[in-house]
Amino acid sequence: MPHAANPGFSMSSSGNAMERMVAALQGGQGRGLPPVERWNPDFCGHIDMRIASDGTWFYMGTPIGRPALVKLFSSVLRRDGDDYVLVTPVEKLGIVVEDAPFQAVEMAVEGDGNERSIAFRTQVDDLVAVGPAHAIRFEREAGDGLKPYVHVRRGLWARVTRALTYDLLALGEVRDVDGVAMFGVAAAGAFYPAVPASDIEGETERA
Repeated sequence: MPHAANPGFSMSSSGNAMERMVAALQGGQGRGLPPVERWNPDFCGHIDMRIASDGTWFYMGTPIGRPALVKLFSSVLRRDGDDYVLVTPVEKLGIVVEDAPFQAVEMAVEGDGNERSIAFRTQVDDLVAVGPAHAIRFEREAGDGLKPYVHVRRGLWARVTRALTYDLLALGEVRDVDGVAMFGVAAAGAFYPAVPASDIEGETERA
């Protein structure tokens, strides 16, 4: 189900919102991620912007074709409770996210077992190494098998693409977790359980 359901868009919140946001952010480009966690402007309504389940960003129903613009907007994306908002020093605008705001499109693996390191690159070039700050979690969905996610920052997650899901699950093993045999993936000294071992054959076939 999409997050931040849209109660309706107004011309004041959608018509010039993209232009205002770009203008407000241009001065900070090249300085790393903006400190959106410290910005608390007034909520100005919803903008007609949507991140589809495949990671494509849409504005007013049209895909945003400029990667640099998508990267700019992604840098000011914030999770407020169950809602997703774009934040500048002067305004906060709600958007719709159908699944996860990012897609993990590339994976690098070194080592084995607890000593294994796993790193992901998102479609907007965030680089994250699996560990305490960048955990892996798994969800199960009827008809869609296992869906792995990796934490990127501030409660924002990246869904691992279907192609990489096969590669990630190929690293899996069975371990005892609180007395239950669980299938999961080990990395950076931690074990990330996915499903009970008794379920894994059917799950991997559907993943």
